Amino acid sequence: MAAGPAPDGLPRARPEDEGVDPWAVIALLDDLKAANLELHSFMLARQGRVVVEGWWRPYGRERKHMMHSLTKSVTACGVGLALVEKRFALTDKVVSFFPQHLPARVSPNLEAMTVEHLLTMRTGHAVETSGAAWRPIPTSWVAEFFKIPVVNAPGSAFLYTSAATYMLSAIITKTTGQRLRDYLEPRLLAPLGIADVGWDIGPENINPGANGLSWRTADTLKLALLHAQGGAWNGRQLLPREWVAAATRRQSGNDEYGYQWWVGPGDIYYALGKYCQVGMVFPEHDAVLSITAASDKNSPILDRIWKYFPKGFGPSKSLSAVLEQRLNTLSVLPDLPRTSSPLETQLSNAAFTAAPNEDGIKSMNFQISGNLCRFTLTDARGTHGIVAGLGDWVEGVTSMSGAPLHHEYESTDMPVVAGAKWTNPNTLEMIWQFAESAFRDTVICRFDGDNLTFDRSANVASGGSPRPTVRARRI
Repeated sequence: MAAGPAPDGLPRARPEDEGVDPWAVIALLDDLKAANLELHSFMLARQGRVVVEGWWRPYGRERKHMMHSLTKSVTACGVGLALVEKRFALTDKVVSFFPQHLPARVSPNLEAMTVEHLLTMRTGHAVETSGAAWRPIPTSWVAEFFKIPVVNAPGSAFLYTSAATYMLSAIITKTTGQRLRDYLEPRLLAPLGIADVGWDIGPENINPGANGLSWRTADTLKLALLHAQGGAWNGRQLLPREWVAAATRRQSGNDEYGYQWWVGPGDIYYALGKYCQVGMVFPEHDAVLSITAASDKNSPILDRIWKYFPKGFGPSKSLSAVLEQRLNTLSVLPDLPRTSSPLETQLSNAAFTAAPNEDGIKSMNFQISGNLCRFTLTDARGTHGIVAGLGDWVEGVTSMSGAPLHHEYESTDMPVVAGAKWTNPNTLEMIWQFAESAFRDTVICRFDGDNLTFDRSANVASGGSPRPTVRARRI
């Protein structure tokens, strides 16, 4: 890897020049591949310089990626800044900020809950609330929070729940008059050179602080670097050093959690999102790692990282060329053979009406011409299209519904890379790689005369995969 800066503003260097063993990276990649664990991006920096970076096609340096709960560690930055500005205090009671949303009876446990209890995931709740549970709700999520029974005394037990971090974002908005993303823009994002950040907006104009953030892999690396440097960036103290130290160490007797940061083996700490989006700091070795991935479980990837690092920091051989060659051939998209079927001429413009189904699909249309399959689907949200290549991958933008498969996320403009092939004369398989997320859907369309069965599943899913078969008949 050549030295010098890149468009993200981070300097580059060869791994062996910064004490990183290229062979350790190669071994890690081999191990992940052998275990069928899917990465989308990989960036490793030491002593402030990026020494390894790889992108699995169609993911790339300039693409944003959905970060899921890695968002929580970004929200923690907002809390640290708001505390310095005396917008609120760790000891402030959560109920004090939202009197209009309180239930008729406030339990003693709810009344005792503080900002610090939210930060440490020690709210007293007995049941986790996932972001997927609230995303479909159009009314106040603050009110939803106060409906959750506070079974235990706050501070008495750890329970990871996105509801707690949502309330941190809500408190920042309440006390600053700004959405969290806007509050962080001049204080954190702009100084770090982080631009074009996507962050969902929920009811009451509040960013869901537990999730909903999309940004680039380099942005996660910058978040990790900022914390590795004690909150300093280019000679400017963006976050208080004391806050960084507190956020990234074990809190309230918890062996694995600080203030919205996970604490790993030794002194390692990391930001972590669903499907294994990671920003990791190795303090003793002045190194940081950022990855995006698609894994139903985090531990298989994390355990393999720790198998090779920090052991891979130290004297190394000059294997940069071997490693770079490997990094230039990464892909999650397989080769796509051009297969055909006699049905292609019959599907040059074929419309199907769907029988009543759980996903509310009303109709589907196929237009196959040359090496392209144009597929459209109509449901309660509207009409959505994807163009899939026959024999090649085609990139486009889609609003295709997918909430039950995609952790209840919907998008109006999601980049998608799609391909199609005939697995037999009557069966068309489409692959939709949603290129700013962990999700890859497989769609199987089986044709039998005028009848169609439509099956859809996802590579990773928190529930609801595969979806129930949809049956349709040609118009």
